[in-house]
Amino acid sequence: MIDTLYKVVAFAITLGVLVVFHELGHYVVARLAGVKVLRFSVGFGRMIWSRRYGRDGTEWALSAIPLGGYVKMADEREAHVDLADLPRAFNRQSVWRRIAIVAAGPLANLLLAVLLFAGTYIAGVPGQHAVLAEPSPATPAAAADVRAGDRVVAVDGEPVGSWQELRWRVVRAQGHDHVTLSLVRDNLEHEPIDRALALDGLATADWEGNPLGALGLRADLGAPIVEQVVPGKPAERAGIASGDHIVTVDGRAMHSPSDVASATNARPGATLVYRVERAGRQLDIPVTAEAVEQGGRRVGLAGVRLRADPAMLERAAVVVRYGPGESLLQGARKTWELSAFTVRMLGRIVVGDASLKNISGPLTMADIAGQSAQAGALVFVSYLALISISLGVLNLLPVPLLDGGHLLYYLAEIIKGSPVSDRALEVGQRIGMAMLAVLMALALFNDVSRLF
Repeated sequence: MIDTLYKVVAFAITLGVLVVFHELGHYVVARLAGVKVLRFSVGFGRMIWSRRYGRDGTEWALSAIPLGGYVKMADEREAHVDLADLPRAFNRQSVWRRIAIVAAGPLANLLLAVLLFAGTYIAGVPGQHAVLAEPSPATPAAAADVRAGDRVVAVDGEPVGSWQELRWRVVRAQGHDHVTLSLVRDNLEHEPIDRALALDGLATADWEGNPLGALGLRADLGAPIVEQVVPGKPAERAGIASGDHIVTVDGRAMHSPSDVASATNARPGATLVYRVERAGRQLDIPVTAEAVEQGGRRVGLAGVRLRADPAMLERAAVVVRYGPGESLLQGARKTWELSAFTVRMLGRIVVGDASLKNISGPLTMADIAGQSAQAGALVFVSYLALISISLGVLNLLPVPLLDGGHLLYYLAEIIKGSPVSDRALEVGQRIGMAMLAVLMALALFNDVSRLF
């Protein structure tokens, strides 16, 4: 119950911040353009609170349905406008002013992402150096001659300062045949060497799960430690104990908790041999992985909660931090990269190269918002920035009812020299409503499938 409440509150904060900033974009540019703003509402539907402020008596409101917001401007197409206010009506502005007002909302979301990312860089983003463990045989990393102890310093010429940045650089290359890893090896006196890492062998499921693991890129965080054994599960029945270090699984060296999870998940119902270190001795313990359904596929679970070796974590720890000016540049760069990646992923979904399961709705957003808030302020701020980018890009899509749909109408107006007809607007609205209804239904279906 407390966990659910935590997620609801985190989701409400996320939605509130993003909606307010989006609508402020419309509001500020409308005021600068001289347009009279009648109402600024957070939420849709019946108003539950409102107050009037300013020379124009703009009504600031909270409405009952908190899944968005709107800025209502004087507009002859929607309601009567007093004679004195006609020059300030939205519909009487030049097409370029209307474009600026409509585009300001999504652009405000992208600006918010830049500022949030910049804030995290000023505070310092904790992570781990991208030091690699020995890749598994028959993986692209093994074929590329990646070795234990290699540290990745760049991907395709782009600097990599942490494991998190390595993951992003590889994920961003989805759809490419390969990436080039720049590696530092101790015996080469820190001179980087380049290795081509093939990506074309990865399936869609690999990209949706753990692409680095599928490529054979594994963090070297030492043998993971058993933090808790779940009562009644296979690990407890087999004799695994809290404090055990899991050295190998079926003879394969374990270098992080995710290694153990991957090895166990891959063999539902099978008996695996866990070699554990306990009180200075090594023991081989057979564990039969319990087969369960997760995300529409069968996976094996042992029933242990693991943590990385604290000494190894401390040794691998790094903080990525910049000064204010560089932080803004890095924030803008990351926002641009994520925006371009979002557009590319949407295109891949449309043509069938990426799964529809990548589309998430409010339930998944609430779940991740709660998890990120529990993980700490920096993680939550980064999540806010990511969702702000998604909201900005989504609203710029040329779909009627969205800001991008209005921009499409204004582009048509510029080309034909006159506004789009009311009939065309009506048909566009119906198409837009149908498209958004299908999208929302798909997102909710994915949410329910993923979470329940």
